[in-house]
Amino acid sequence: QVQLVESGGGLVPAGGSLRLSCAHSGRTFDMDSLGWFRQAPGKEREFVAAVSWSGKNFDYSDSVKDRFTISRDSAKRTVYLQMNSLKPEDTAVYSCATVRTPNDTYTYTSPYAYDYWGQGTQVSVSS
Repeated sequence: QVQLVESGGGLVPAGGSLRLSCAHSGRTFDMDSLGWFRQAPGKEREFVAAVSWSGKNFDYSDSVKDRFTISRDSAKRTVYLQMNSLKPEDTAVYSCATVRTPNDTYTYTSPYAYDYWGQGTQVSVSS
């Protein structure tokens, strides 16, 4: 069974940085596309970023583009989300998700495309 375990969340002041990690196990990492989503209290789950097999194809939401960077390390079976210039509106529970894709061109922005999810990690940004 596929398992995803996030870490790296915390409380930071506005303008600060955090790096989230998501460790993947249970099936071949290099054939999965991975994504990060977030959900703030009272709001719907929101797409943040996604990366394809090779790590060469990306997708970002407009709200985080140029501030967040998604990457993956095959040797560590881990996907990362580097978050810079954090804003109070970035406060949310961040979750990673994974899906098997037919080739390296696929990244998905819809949460319904993903078949396994982590438990989430809280990110809080103070003003």
